[in-house]
Amino acid sequence: MTVLATIIVLGVLIFVHELGHFWAAKAVGIRVERFSIGLGPRVLGFTSGETEYVLSAIPLGGYVKMGGMDDAVMETIEGGETPRRQPSERDFDAKPIWARTLVISAGVIMNMIFAFAVYTSIAGFWGATEVNTTRVGEVREAYLPEGTESLAGLPVGSRLVEVGGVEVEHWGQVRDGLYEAEPGPLTVRAEQPSFTTTIEIPVELEARARLATAVSYWVPAELGLVDPSGAAYRAGLEEGDEIVAVDGVAVTTWYDIVREVRARPEVETPIDLDRGGGRMTRTVTPAAQEQTDPLTGETRTVGAIGVWVPQNDLVYERIGWAAAMRLGWNETVAVTSEILSFLRRLVTGNISPRAMGSIVTIGEASGQAAELGIQPFLRFMALFSINLAVLNLLPIPVLDGGHLVFLAIEAIRGAPVSIEQRLRWSNVGFFVIMGIMVWALGNDILRLFGL
Repeated sequence: MTVLATIIVLGVLIFVHELGHFWAAKAVGIRVERFSIGLGPRVLGFTSGETEYVLSAIPLGGYVKMGGMDDAVMETIEGGETPRRQPSERDFDAKPIWARTLVISAGVIMNMIFAFAVYTSIAGFWGATEVNTTRVGEVREAYLPEGTESLAGLPVGSRLVEVGGVEVEHWGQVRDGLYEAEPGPLTVRAEQPSFTTTIEIPVELEARARLATAVSYWVPAELGLVDPSGAAYRAGLEEGDEIVAVDGVAVTTWYDIVREVRARPEVETPIDLDRGGGRMTRTVTPAAQEQTDPLTGETRTVGAIGVWVPQNDLVYERIGWAAAMRLGWNETVAVTSEILSFLRRLVTGNISPRAMGSIVTIGEASGQAAELGIQPFLRFMALFSINLAVLNLLPIPVLDGGHLVFLAIEAIRGAPVSIEQRLRWSNVGFFVIMGIMVWALGNDILRLFGL
């Protein structure tokens, strides 16, 4: 399953990316000589029209070879000598800057469109996903706006049954009942144990948004997916482990686990757990990360072990395609922001370089997602597509971002960067990329040996 899932993820996303370059090149009249999935020497392929379509030996990328575009650089990518030709008006370098910028950007654009299409399709075909519970997991008092403070008394574990006189059957109805209610008094009723209070819904949308996020649904004290590059994996924690205590502090919900782990950055922490009916203890050292409180803007150092929240039972609310597109757009933006935040924290040292993973990590994550079902697998592909787009925009020569830097320099000074300079910087970029890949692979090897 893992191998097949990895092949599908890499194959589809590389194809989508390169297809963007291919279509854009054709659209502006550039001759496309080769469309390759993979790098290095050709394994198999065929020729149609002026373009050769090939599968190459190294399955870690792909490229579209366009007439007149850095022939010397292509020799390195293809693993052989590229024959020299006479310049042509259909060469890449013969086109105006706007056309070349479009062609270079098209791969990234296609990856973002793919992610948006996947998220939209999931919402359109399955419906908007809602957590199938009304049980309360946490109430964050600091998020409660004025007039709603009495919700702090809502017992953790109780089941909400009415919000504003309307019966609720899943958490989406709880959230919408708090956020969309008319300003003024609103009654909230829960059972098991019994609890009733009347709060004052604020007029401001921002305050209502805080109210809707202040009350969270129940999540058991279990582990979801475990990041193969994280501290939890190295400590031997597994998906489905039921956590009993963190450093001797008893926990009953996922939120308890998060609170106790975040309080112990870079501190050896024993975690008591139940696995298949057997009790055991694992010692994990949470990595230190910088976290900004969205309410106060305050930044502090917290612990993180690389685990995801366990999957709750879900229900699907049918929605129209206009609403599905809004959800698809919002999820695409949210995932992009999270990836950019990760890169920022990696560059500033707030996340350890050990968090980087190679094809091994990608394969394990692909396999885990595939085992959860078609929808989680599609969501993983969308996430990885955005990740591929963002990484390709890094200003490193041989990546799309590096080519865009060359074009920006040309636009500013009115003359292109010389072929010799492009080749020199492309060689530097090639070694940078190889160094990153070796580092990431080294992290995976160390992880496999428990180091």
